[in-house]
Amino acid sequence: MDRVIKKKTFTLKKVAIYGLSGAFVLFVIYSFVFADRSSKLNVSVDKINVAEVQNGEFREFIPVDGQVMPIKTIRLDAIEGGIIEKKYYEGGIQVDKGDTILKLTNNNLLQSFIREETQAFILMNQLQNTRLQMQQSLFQLQRTLITLDYQIAQAKDLYERSEQLFKEKVISEQEFLRAKLDYERLIKTRVVEVKSQKVDSLNAENTINNSQALLQRTNNNLNMIRQNLENLYIRAPISGRLSTVNGEVGESISPGQNIGQIDDTNGFKVRAQIDEHYLARIYEGLKGTFDFAGGTYELTIMKNYGEVRNGLFEVDMYFEGDVPDGIRRGQTLQIRLQLSENIQAIQIPRGSFYQTTGGNWIFVVDASGDFATRRNIRLGRQNPRFYEVLEGLQPERKLLSLPTRVIRIRID
Repeated sequence: MDRVIKKKTFTLKKVAIYGLSGAFVLFVIYSFVFADRSSKLNVSVDKINVAEVQNGEFREFIPVDGQVMPIKTIRLDAIEGGIIEKKYYEGGIQVDKGDTILKLTNNNLLQSFIREETQAFILMNQLQNTRLQMQQSLFQLQRTLITLDYQIAQAKDLYERSEQLFKEKVISEQEFLRAKLDYERLIKTRVVEVKSQKVDSLNAENTINNSQALLQRTNNNLNMIRQNLENLYIRAPISGRLSTVNGEVGESISPGQNIGQIDDTNGFKVRAQIDEHYLARIYEGLKGTFDFAGGTYELTIMKNYGEVRNGLFEVDMYFEGDVPDGIRRGQTLQIRLQLSENIQAIQIPRGSFYQTTGGNWIFVVDASGDFATRRNIRLGRQNPRFYEVLEGLQPERKLLSLPTRVIRIRID
């Protein structure tokens, strides 16, 4: 007789299934709740750059290249045009102030000088003649007045005697009136002669004044032309090195044309080109330093040209103290241009991490030296060696500079 066999509730197969399912559920719960879900990457220590966070003096500066130039360069420009008649010096030699470098000739200018000189002689002769005529007129007046005064004295005497005789009925009234009229005529003649001579004198003085003014203008023109003739001799305005002379004998030179330059050898300056990004922060008096022949020397900005060309602007810097021995024109100096004073700041060395993170985060090595984790930071100013750290880091922490986006790094 058959009997019913009761089926087992927990078989080995079921136990295995349930066990594996529970383990999987626990693994999932652990993975989402307790496990470390950060990304990991094992890297070799030889492939990373590790640096220390420092707390020390920080100074913001930018490196610029400066070219050594003479402290002053004088352009030699032709004031007057002409033909080069003689060339006294070639470029590259030392000249003294006043040395003649070129001599020009200009026939038109020479003819103008001769015309003005002739006109000045004519005006001078006319002026002298006018003055002579004025003197002669004055002498003539004096002679005329002397004669009139003598005639007046005689007529007065005759008039007074005739008046007395007429009262005594010795002479007729007609004789008396004739004597009276002669006397009065001579008096009026003298008055008219004096007035006429005053008018002639005023006219002569006006003529003399006009002639003098015209002669003065002519002399001024003559002096100007004489100076222009003198400008045909191109001379050294200062003592220095004549760097170039652009011109040969027989060549035509136009007014204002540059024919060379002279460098003042009594000192040097440095002309530097700076990125326009720093234009607002560059001012006269700003300091810079450079290394030369084993020493460190200081420069000061004395002139900021301010005009931007091709993204750059120029400044002139002068040496503080003595110019270093061995400095030569045309040398290039690597200058550290200081943009801020020395301050105490947390700082990290510059590295390739900035190109990847934009300076917003960095990897920080833990105390064990086995792991590096991502840390958000905020950077401030910078110089060619360091970044200033405003937030996120403290001194004595090691940093990694890696161009990667992993969150956590295992260092082997």
